[in-house]
Amino acid sequence: MIYSEDDYLMLSGIQHFLFCRRQWALIHVEQQWKENGLTSSGELFHKNAHDPAKIEKRGETVVMRGLRIHSAVLGISGNCDVVEFHRAADGITVNGLDGKWSVLPIEYKSGKFDFNEADAAQLCAEAMCLEEMLCCQIGAGALFWGEIHRRRRVDFDETLRKKVTASFQEMHEYLDRGYTPKSKPRKGCAKCSLKDLCLPEIAKVRSVKTYISESVDDH
Repeated sequence: MIYSEDDYLMLSGIQHFLFCRRQWALIHVEQQWKENGLTSSGELFHKNAHDPAKIEKRGETVVMRGLRIHSAVLGISGNCDVVEFHRAADGITVNGLDGKWSVLPIEYKSGKFDFNEADAAQLCAEAMCLEEMLCCQIGAGALFWGEIHRRRRVDFDETLRKKVTASFQEMHEYLDRGYTPKSKPRKGCAKCSLKDLCLPEIAKVRSVKTYISESVDDH
């Protein structure tokens, strides 16, 4: 299936989705959002990484920031924090660059080292977009934690690619249906910026948007 641009989802939403499907639906289906300290610091960290004016050349490496990407196959669009192009004899041609290059997407993470499948899936989704746009194959990328300046390689194997594809298919289905999954309380709920909007006891019978609307009408 090929999606139209009007139906594209936010690429970064896969991280919310794999952390908690209800959290993703509250943000992307019901359009609910609330900041907390963690989300604010993360936004500031990524704003610096996304500066599109920063194109660096380091010997045989070119670094681009905030590169806009999309995939009609997955129905997503977003930005790469950083994409490194390394000169390679068996690489691809890239518009604006002489020679041939291999492609390495890098996703920046604030805080300390905390590797998880959601981060790996987001990075893999970025690679799949780049593959579609540049007509190439990308075998691996990297996650970079700013607080400790540590980078970890992520291999884009078939299992991870299938998880990315299946996740976005499910996300499209939820959005088309206007569906918000019921709450499943877990340890991570305490740090979620939407914990006061999630209302698990209310969500069992109706959506948060309906509950808020009825509360406003009552007053």
